[in-house]
Amino acid sequence: MKNLTVSEAAAFLRAHDNFLILTHRRPDGDAVGCAAALCEGLRSLGKTAAVLENPQFTPKFRPYLEGLTRADVPQDACIVSVDIASERIFAYNAAELATRVALCLDHHGRNTAYAAAGIVEPQTAACGELILRVLQALDVSLTPRMAEALYVAISTDTGCFRYSNTTAETLRAAAVCKDAGADTFAVNRVMFLTHRLARLKLDAFLTETTEFYADGLVAVSAIPNEKITELGLTEDDIDDISGFGRDIEGVEIGIMIRQAPEGGKLSVRTSPAYNAAEYCAKLGGGGHAAAAGASVAGGIAEAKAAILRVLSESGVTL
Repeated sequence: MKNLTVSEAAAFLRAHDNFLILTHRRPDGDAVGCAAALCEGLRSLGKTAAVLENPQFTPKFRPYLEGLTRADVPQDACIVSVDIASERIFAYNAAELATRVALCLDHHGRNTAYAAAGIVEPQTAACGELILRVLQALDVSLTPRMAEALYVAISTDTGCFRYSNTTAETLRAAAVCKDAGADTFAVNRVMFLTHRLARLKLDAFLTETTEFYADGLVAVSAIPNEKITELGLTEDDIDDISGFGRDIEGVEIGIMIRQAPEGGKLSVRTSPAYNAAEYCAKLGGGGHAAAAGASVAGGIAEAKAAILRVLSESGVTL
């Protein structure tokens, strides 16, 4: 992959048209916010742009994509990926497009360089910060809708600015969004302050069933699919559940396991003393130092055994 600067990426976008923007599996606020803001920004410049429909867009995030998606892939599309680290996590309906990505905009250190060209900024807390700088380099005037999408991206990937990845630049980017008209309180209320009763019941279940290792340093939680069905949970209910164990006092390594089509899905959250990305990389996954993920063939039991083995081999006394 040819590494570009922000100004070079902006020049690429100026020189091309017919853009199709891709998001990853189980798209989170960063992926959706980036895709929506970039699409709106390109359209404001008179470009033809759309976000490829993702069957896993959820009701909480879909409003930011209203009027921006399309289901088909034009033969002459200039494909741009946002917040996608590797071919393995392309949306299920876009797996075959990895070799056609012309521009990748990402912030994951273990990006597999699948695109022809791109920017990868591991030091950037949220990909939304990178998209903001690209739009600024394009001289796009942020509308309130663009600003709100970017604020969703930045705030959700930093836990509303609580996580250790938050930098001064992150806060400055959020301020730009606020100045451009983003209704930050409305976003914060939906994303961080309001939970359905079903989610609170899930918290109670996890409180009772979470297992602790290494004298409380490691917490392992699991959500069986039957519990999701029993409680009537939606993906929006559990969008931010990965940090459950890490929020417990004394826990340095929090692990959440779910059953997914590709196997047991691990989400690992760590304190600065440990590296989630290194652990998950040993299982074929990746992410950031404080937040990473991987999938293990089988189910919850196999995923649990695998991550505990990796921790033990990495020097964590369980």
